[in-house]
Amino acid sequence: MIYEERDYRVKVGKLAEFVKLYGEYGLPLQKKYLGTFIAYFTTEIGELNHVVALWGYNSLDERAEKRKAMLADPAWQDYLARVTDLLDRQETRILTPVSYSPLQ
Repeated sequence: MIYEERDYRVKVGKLAEFVKLYGEYGLPLQKKYLGTFIAYFTTEIGELNHVVALWGYNSLDERAEKRKAMLADPAWQDYLARVTDLLDRQETRILTPVSYSPLQ
């Protein structure tokens, strides 16, 4: 299993709006198309205005196939139009657990 960590830096004062829109529009679509939904976090201490999402996939090929299907859905494009102006930066990492990690 591989894990995708998606880190979004949200514009100051827009975090609550972004989280609400994601819960209402983005997450239901992602659950429909993507891999295993692991977690969703906001930052409380340190660099603020961040959202971190974790998704699990069997492989990079599976991830690419599922994301391609989601990106083709007009409802996903509608969601992106709602949140694009709320974001400042996005980073994505693919993480592979070590042998003793509880997440395999």
